[in-house]
Amino acid sequence: MGLTKKDLFSTDQNEMAEVAKVLGHPARIAILEHLLTANECVNGQLVQELGLAQATISQHLKELKKIKLIKGTIEGTSMCYCIDADKWTQLKSLFNQLFDRHPCCSGKNC
Repeated sequence: MGLTKKDLFSTDQNEMAEVAKVLGHPARIAILEHLLTANECVNGQLVQELGLAQATISQHLKELKKIKLIKGTIEGTSMCYCIDADKWTQLKSLFNQLFDRHPCCSGKNC
């Protein structure tokens, strides 16, 4: 088997790109902001909060769950979602390592 394009990049680079792609939709950012504020959320509250259809919210939640940034538990007939604190911390560190490499942080200019 030949190399895929992903094989040309590090695990960290591939993970950051996948996360950035998922976070590239404003509805997903809004969902994360709401979960960060509420600390947990029932899916129905997101529909009211964001004004999007239930099916649309569910699709965005699915994408956020795929990268393990959120986790959900079943409570009766509803799903309760929250930020996965461990994954949040890991991704924060990963992106900060990239951002901290910019010369502006070391006092150097381009």
